[in-house]
Amino acid sequence: MPESPFSSDAARQPVPAEWTGPGLVDLQLNGYAGVDFNGPVESLTPEVFHRVRVALTRRGVVAALPTLITCSRSDLLNRVRRYARIVETDPVLAAVFPRLHIEGPFISSGEGPRGAHPAEYCSTPLDEPRWLDELWEASGGRIGVLTLAPELPGAPDLIARAVSRGIIVALGHTAAGAEALDRAARAGARLSTHLGNGSHQTLPRLDNYVQTQLADDRLMASFIADGHHIPFPTLKNFIRAKTPERSILVTDAMAAAEVGPGRYTFLGEEVLVSEELRVSKPGQPNLAGSALTLDRAVVNVALHCGVPFDQAWVMASESPAALLDLKGLAEVRVRVEAGGFQRVESGIVS
Repeated sequence: MPESPFSSDAARQPVPAEWTGPGLVDLQLNGYAGVDFNGPVESLTPEVFHRVRVALTRRGVVAALPTLITCSRSDLLNRVRRYARIVETDPVLAAVFPRLHIEGPFISSGEGPRGAHPAEYCSTPLDEPRWLDELWEASGGRIGVLTLAPELPGAPDLIARAVSRGIIVALGHTAAGAEALDRAARAGARLSTHLGNGSHQTLPRLDNYVQTQLADDRLMASFIADGHHIPFPTLKNFIRAKTPERSILVTDAMAAAEVGPGRYTFLGEEVLVSEELRVSKPGQPNLAGSALTLDRAVVNVALHCGVPFDQAWVMASESPAALLDLKGLAEVRVRVEAGGFQRVESGIVS
C-alpha cells in the first residue's frame, strides 16, 4: 500500500532545485511591491500595474486578480472603472490582470469575521439591489471572483445572479450557519475565501462554519500558506480535509509583499514586516495583512504540509486557472530555494 503523503515520515516533501510548469495564478492580490490597489484612484496607473507585473513575473506568477475590498460605493466604482480603462488599452496588462476579485462590501459586520474591512461600509445585497449591475458595467464584464457572507439578506439571489454572469462566488468574512452555507452552495457558490481567516478568535469546538466549509465537497477553498495566518500543522489538516485537488493557494498580499523586512507606511498606516514576513502594526499583536508571495506559498506547503511539490504547484497554477476558466497559461521555468523561487529564466515569460 503506498505511503500517504501526509504521513509523518513525509512531512517535508522533496523540493526540486528547478521546475518547469504552467505559470502561477493568484486569485487574491490586494497590493504588491509597494502598490496598493485600494489606494487613491489616481495612484492606479499603467506604470504601477506594470511594476507589479514585472515583480510577479520574477516569482513565476503569470496572472493575478487585483482585489478590491470594502469601501464607499463611489470609491469602489472609481477604482473598478480605472482598472477597466487600463487593461482595455494594454493587452499585456489585460493578460496578467484579466479580472477583478471583489471582496465586500457584503460581508459580516461583526468583530472577527469582518477582519480589517471598515464596518461603516459593510452592507447587505438587499440594501443595494443594483450594485452588481453597476459594478459589472463599470468593469466591462471583468469581475472574476465575488466574496460575500451568505447569511446576509438577499445573498442567495445575488449569488444566483452573479453565477449567471460567470462570476465565481466565494464565501468569506462570514459567520454563517450550516443552512446558509448549504443554500449558498446550492445557489452556485464554488469557493471559500482564505478559509480559517476572517473568522472569530473563538468558535464552537466542533460545530462551526470553518468545519462545515471544510467538509463541503461542493466548495473549493483558498488558503494563505505563510505560517502566520494559519499555523502549518493546522493548514496541513485543512488541506488533508479539503484535499489538494480542492485547495487553492493565494497570497492575499498587500503592498508590503516583496519589499522585505522593515518598517513602512502604506496609505498613512505604519506596519512592521518581520524577517519571517509577518505583517503587524507597531505595538499590536494581531496581523495587519500579508507579505506572502505565491512562490513561497508553494514551497511552504511542500516543506511543512506534506504535499508533494508537483501537487503544491498545481494548487497555485492549474487549479485557480481552471476555476476561472483561464486557458493557455504561459509556461515558466524556475530555480527553487527554501524562501521561494529564485528567479524565472529569461525568455520563458516576457
